[in-house]
Amino acid sequence: MSQIDLAEACPELTDARPELTDARPELTDARPESADARSAPAGSLPEFVAGHRVESVVRWLDDHPPHRIADELARMDAVLAGVAFRLLDKDQALAVFEELEPVDQQQILQGLRDQSFRDLVEGMAPDDRARMLREAPAKVAQKVLAGLSPRERRMTAGLLGYPEGSAGQYMTPEVVALPAELTVAEALAMVRAEGAHAETVYTLPVVDAGRRLTGIVELRELVLARPETMVSELVVTEPAFARATDSAEKAARLMRETNDINLPVVDSEDRLLGLLTIDDAVEVIEAADSEDVARQAGSSPWEGHYMAAGVFQLARYRALWLMLLLFAATLTVSVTDFFEGTLEQAAHLALFIPLLIGAGGNAGAQAATACVRAVAVGEVRGSDLFSVIWRECRVGLVLGSLLAAVGLAIAALFVDPRIAVVVAITLVFICAWATTIGGTMPLLAKKLRIDPAVVSAPMVTTLVDATGLIIYFTTAKLILGI
Repeated sequence: MSQIDLAEACPELTDARPELTDARPELTDARPESADARSAPAGSLPEFVAGHRVESVVRWLDDHPPHRIADELARMDAVLAGVAFRLLDKDQALAVFEELEPVDQQQILQGLRDQSFRDLVEGMAPDDRARMLREAPAKVAQKVLAGLSPRERRMTAGLLGYPEGSAGQYMTPEVVALPAELTVAEALAMVRAEGAHAETVYTLPVVDAGRRLTGIVELRELVLARPETMVSELVVTEPAFARATDSAEKAARLMRETNDINLPVVDSEDRLLGLLTIDDAVEVIEAADSEDVARQAGSSPWEGHYMAAGVFQLARYRALWLMLLLFAATLTVSVTDFFEGTLEQAAHLALFIPLLIGAGGNAGAQAATACVRAVAVGEVRGSDLFSVIWRECRVGLVLGSLLAAVGLAIAALFVDPRIAVVVAITLVFICAWATTIGGTMPLLAKKLRIDPAVVSAPMVTTLVDATGLIIYFTTAKLILGI
């Protein structure tokens, strides 16, 4: 079995783990031929590596698929992950490496020697390689490009020229493009001849003499058609496609809407450049959704596995937002201070401040989350602003009325009925105001070319807290006459 040699790949690791490297040569010859012939070792991969149990490490790696191995490596300390990675055979190492996030790939690459390094990156798909290089240090990127074959270097450099986050960055240029004038038999022969170098052959773009996209044909259609049938008779004209400069997220969501497993990517003159494949589209949507979730929770998104992130790293991503929200919360303090005289005359009003700002903040957060999601999936556009305002205002009035009925009964048990009425009326207005603000701010952010998720639920909640107190105290002054 061809393996990356641990001693050559990372000498600093071998010095720290003599038992691991000494045991490796005998292990290579003694390994059983079939994973099915032995029982799986009890324990986890990090435990086996940390305990220098080489045979258990190798057996564990053989018994698990690439995506499961990649997940475990991402959870582990960089040194331990490097040791485990070097015990993979060459083909398995490439499959696992492509499952890793770019930040984890960089950690693996930094410990490899030149030949192992070149073998690994040469076998990667061009789009995966380009995304890794975008986030890699300049020295690593230069080393990768210098070690590639001319063909792979040309494709990778081409992908690096597209804007960050664009469909061109995520597409694969390795496609089989069919001329329309071929017969099915000739088309299948072309697929057999060129398909080995393509990332996918399930969707076959059809192009004219100038390589302009004229349609697509599925491999299934070719296989089931008669050999003498012309490809032009099977082609789907006017297929969904994306421009190379379009947002990769927009292209990925288009694939979800059209149920396509591959999406042609073209330039400004409709010339075919490549395909956005379903696996890359899923990664794009997953990354976009993860970023939105982090921002909606009042945090900055981070790269890599959560379990591998350090305490101070996670704190750093959250601290900025907490500081901003802390300063924003001073509005609530200022409002309370401004109405101090009102509180002195009706001290019982203070009892219901947590209830009111909590209800308003939650209603606003619900509306903001729903609107951010609707904007992300294309259900709501900027032109729908006034429709969203009218819809969310009515939703807030309904919710506020329900809460007011409950709040009136609760407040009447503890305080003067007039204060209970103040609480009930305030709940109606606060909920209507909160849902309107929560549904409107993401759309306004989109109009200003700001990520709607930045207008996160904590920010909406903080704003609603301050304005909700103004509504509360103003209502109290009008009803109680103070």
